[in-house]
Amino acid sequence: MKKLSKRIKENVKLFTEDKEYTVEEAVEILLKTKAPKFDESFEVSIRTGADPKKADQQVRGTVPLPNGTGKSVKLVIFAKGDKLKEAMDAGADLEGDAELMEKILGGWLDFNAVIATPDMMREIGRLAKILGPRGLMPTPKAGTVTKDVAKAVKEIKAGKIEYRLDKNGCINNSVGKRSFTKEQLVENIKTYFEAILRAKPVSAKGTYLMKFVLSTTMGPGLKIKLSTLG
Repeated sequence: MKKLSKRIKENVKLFTEDKEYTVEEAVEILLKTKAPKFDESFEVSIRTGADPKKADQQVRGTVPLPNGTGKSVKLVIFAKGDKLKEAMDAGADLEGDAELMEKILGGWLDFNAVIATPDMMREIGRLAKILGPRGLMPTPKAGTVTKDVAKAVKEIKAGKIEYRLDKNGCINNSVGKRSFTKEQLVENIKTYFEAILRAKPVSAKGTYLMKFVLSTTMGPGLKIKLSTLG
């Protein structure tokens, strides 16, 4: 049996494994846990009753977190002419030119967001097999295929995140950092949860939200009592 570290032994004393907590209680406990030597992310994992195999039960969208994610965003823009200039002026980091496309095709992925204008989608279609599985392929539903590139860049830089159902019917996202205040984390989490509620597919039957777990990168996962969230 694997021996537990001193940090883990101290952390498990702070909570009861099978107990369900309010968001406020869970955030407070996780902020008290012994932390590794880096600014951990707060992670949300929600298990839904939606069927990921059915096209009409997909759960996907975006939500701007009021206090951002705490992560620096390196953003690529695929656009031409004035739209390219607008995006770069708004804070985009890399121009998606032919050279960069070849670099991405070669396996380079040192960025975490991509925006494109509609006229560029045909050209970047060949990147779909690389960007798609990593959740980086621009889509109109996520607001990353748009003519208003300046707005899209500013929103993503400010903390707008994309959520989507995975193959197991779960939704997972980072919603802040340990360095945030309790109030900032609670506000982000509740804003995120409300967005997931609103995204319920009309065709989804039975229980939509089944389980909600809040954790830190290397910390314990605490169950959240769904009835306390609305």
